[in-house]
Amino acid sequence: MRLEGKVAVITGGASGIGAASARRFVDEGCRVVLGDIQKDKAEALLQELGDAAVFAVCNVTREEDVANLVDLAVERFGKLDIMFNNAGIVGAVGPIDTTIAAEWSATLDILLNGVFYGVKHAARIMKPQGFGSIISMSSTAGLMGGLGPHTYAVAKHAVVGLTKNVAAELCRYGVRVNAIAPASMATEMVANVLTGDPDALNSAADTLAQASPLIDRAGTPQDVANAALWLASDESGYTNGLVLTTDAGITTGSTVEGPDFAEYAPMIREAGKSGL
Repeated sequence: MRLEGKVAVITGGASGIGAASARRFVDEGCRVVLGDIQKDKAEALLQELGDAAVFAVCNVTREEDVANLVDLAVERFGKLDIMFNNAGIVGAVGPIDTTIAAEWSATLDILLNGVFYGVKHAARIMKPQGFGSIISMSSTAGLMGGLGPHTYAVAKHAVVGLTKNVAAELCRYGVRVNAIAPASMATEMVANVLTGDPDALNSAADTLAQASPLIDRAGTPQDVANAALWLASDESGYTNGLVLTTDAGITTGSTVEGPDFAEYAPMIREAGKSGL
């Protein structure tokens, strides 16, 4: 019951990481407000979560939808402890010289502006109440180059910048602002990219496990949900402005092949000499 008595809003809460986080939060005593454009999936999840959850249609490119989601949390449950800006897509794909401007803008609208609206309206509630945890979804593609499409990478880098800057502002009000940067996890979205079938989760997990630095271990939505749980809970009460990775160490150099110079050899010295 690590979130007992707390109230959370989760955008993109009907599937993937959002749904896994909703289940994890409710299991830990939280009441959740789910926002998504996927009505059928949201209704099915509500049946599972019971009275601890409510749903409202939320297109994160519409500021009024995000604002209404936050207001619903306060109206229904009396406060807002946790804002998890999770909604996302892959978005525009392809070489920079052929990227379609409208697709570029639409991708940023979801991945960056949607997060901005969530942070803005969570702050509107959390500043006067004097507490809260804002969590936003970045990516390993927001920390390194070459790990995602151009627009996606730009948006995820921007989420890191927004997180750090707002963390510096809101800490004086008792509000913490952090982000999570996952690698590719075995979600419907990733399964669709890897196999063309969003329901082929087992196949996607097998592919990801083969590429994981942690042997035979794919990343799962539950791994990100657990990271979100920690950032949402009082256990991370002195953590602010952090970008928490769930990536098996990819962004710090871990690889399937292992590091260079992993085997013992006499020390290498000047001019081709070796040993002491």
